[in-house]
Order: sequence, then structure tokens, then C-alpha cells
Amino acid sequence: MEGEINSFIKVWLSVLISLCYCHAIGKTIPKGSKRLVFIIPVVCLFFYLPLNLYSPHLAGVTAFFVAWLGNFKLLLFAFDKGPLSAHDLSLPIFVAVACLPIKIQNKGNPNPASKISHQNGHAHCKQIPSPSPRNRKSKEGPLNYAVKAILLGILVRVYDYSENMNPKLLLLLYSLHIYFLLEIILAVGAAMVRSVSGLELEPQFNEPYLSTSLQDFWGRRWNLMVTSILRPTVYEPTLRFSSILIGRKWAPLPSVFSTFVVSAVMHELMFYYLGRLTPTGEVTWFFLLHGFCLTVEIALKKALEGKLELPWLVTGPLTVAFVLGTGLWLFFPQFTRCKVDVRAFEEYAEVGALLKNASQNLVSLISSPK
Repeated sequence: MEGEINSFIKVWLSVLISLCYCHAIGKTIPKGSKRLVFIIPVVCLFFYLPLNLYSPHLAGVTAFFVAWLGNFKLLLFAFDKGPLSAHDLSLPIFVAVACLPIKIQNKGNPNPASKISHQNGHAHCKQIPSPSPRNRKSKEGPLNYAVKAILLGILVRVYDYSENMNPKLLLLLYSLHIYFLLEIILAVGAAMVRSVSGLELEPQFNEPYLSTSLQDFWGRRWNLMVTSILRPTVYEPTLRFSSILIGRKWAPLPSVFSTFVVSAVMHELMFYYLGRLTPTGEVTWFFLLHGFCLTVEIALKKALEGKLELPWLVTGPLTVAFVLGTGLWLFFPQFTRCKVDVRAFEEYAEVGALLKNASQNLVSLISSPK
């Protein structure tokens, strides 16, 4: 574990130095292909760095933060787009935004990202009003994350009885584990940046278990940082090109599916970082299936033009059941295939032993006579 931590420190020192270089490039090299030439070596380095880590927690977090989000932000930055394109970003804020899953909230508009609305058969930009600060605090405050941390701790203890559990039930627990862990990690990263910089940051999740449709789940509730990065890098360019070929009304359909194709490729890469195993295609099929179903959903909304709307009591459980069912079928088994669960439990045990030894040493130090 000590060697892995040393590798982790070296990897992130390389990340910080590279981002300082990128910040300097943004000040001296004009946007466009010329800046892209200077950025590409850093992108290649960021794809390589997670291969130096083997811990599922350290490698997974580094791969997600750097190889995916960081690289996509840098590619946008090369053309003066995305969250790094603001010209008043200081070096510390630039580095934080580049390598952490955070997005600075627009002061003038609490929810600046234009949501694509498909109501009445037309795709147009619509500003979705954000909840009041009071409501936001109640949903995303410390108590919310404390409860999820407690539930995560309970899940870890429940795994002691995994030998007597049905495999599908165990996969369901893994899915909850991943959701709680991912939300806590993203919240901790955002809280650290907020405490240092004083910036207001956008939330990363919006109660995905309350989704009313696949469009609602993927576009407005689940892992919003990825959504906000895929929108300018994949969705919007494909939308502009598709509008020329098939018109503005139906252009979102291939754009949505293309976004899921790219997401599938990146998720396969994330699993490769976790397990160093050749992809088998199940993760790709998961995202292609969801991309196809979401495309059909949007097409039906356009064709029906709001004439048939099912109540939330029907669409909500169906959406959650579909996401969980397909996840248990195609997505979550990859964690056991990569032995992420076994390696993670070994890390928990090792960390627990280290903490136990540290506490015993502290007690003996306090109780020893002066």
C-alpha cells in the first residue's frame, strides 16, 4: 500500500505540473489547432498516468478525474470552450477545475447550462430554474452526505455475509455502493475547492432515484459533470452537423446516440484501468441500449407532441427498474469480473488495520508515564 501511495503522489504531481503548463499555453498560444498541438502531449500523458496505479480506489478516481474529465476539458480548452475557457481563471482555480469534477456556477444564472427541451416536438434551449438556496441546502447539505456515508459503512459491513447472498442481491448492493461512493467523492472534492476558493459549485447529482424518464435520468439527474462535458464535446457538434442533414427537429436523435457511443468507449476505458482486462463488450452494449431507448423516447415525445403523458407513479418506477435491471445485467458484473470488489475489500481491511495500529500507538503514547 505504501508503494501505491507513492505512485499516486507521483502521478498527481505530474498532473499538477502538466496543468500549470496548459495554463501558460492558454496565455501565450492562440485558440484553435495551434493550441491543440501543444495540448495533445498532455492528453496522451493523462491517458497513460492511471496505468501506474493498481488500487481500485486510487486508479479509478485518477482515471475518471484525469483521463476522462480532465482530457475532455483540455480538448475544449484548446478551442477556448468549456469550463477552462474563462479568461479570469487564476492558476489554482484553473488546476482545480481541470483535474477535479467541479463546475463553477454562473453568478448571473444559478443554472447556466442550457437544457435541451423536446417539448411540443421541437428542440430548443430552455433555462431550467434552479431550486432556491434553502431547498438546495436541504437536498445536498452535510446531513444528506452524512446519511449516505453511514449507509456506505453499513454496506461494507453487510459484505461480511456475502457468501450467503444471492449473486443478484450482491450486485444490487454493489450498485448502491458505487452510487454512494461516487457521490461522496464528488461532494468532498467540491467542498474542498469551495472552502479554499469561496466559489459556488454546481451539484453533481440530483436525486437520480426520482427520475421520471431516461431523458430525465441521464440529462438532469445522474453524474451531471459527465453530462456537462459530453454536451459541448459530442452532443452539440453532432447536433449542428445533423441539423444540416436531417433538419433541426430530428437532429437531437443521432446526437443523443452519438453521445452514448462516446460514453460507452470511455466507460470501457475506465474498466480497463480498473482491471487491465480486455473489454468483453457488455459495458458498450449497456450504453448502446440506453442510447437507443432514449432516442426512441425522444422520438415518441416529438411525434406525440405532448398528447400522451403518463403520470410519475408509472414512469418513475419503470425508469428506475429499467436502469437497475440493465445495470445488473450488463454493467455491474464487470466490477466482479475485474475483481474490483475483492481488491476493494482488501484495501478496506488494510486501511482498517493501519488505523487500528495508529490508535493503539496513540493510546499507549498517552497512557505512558512522562
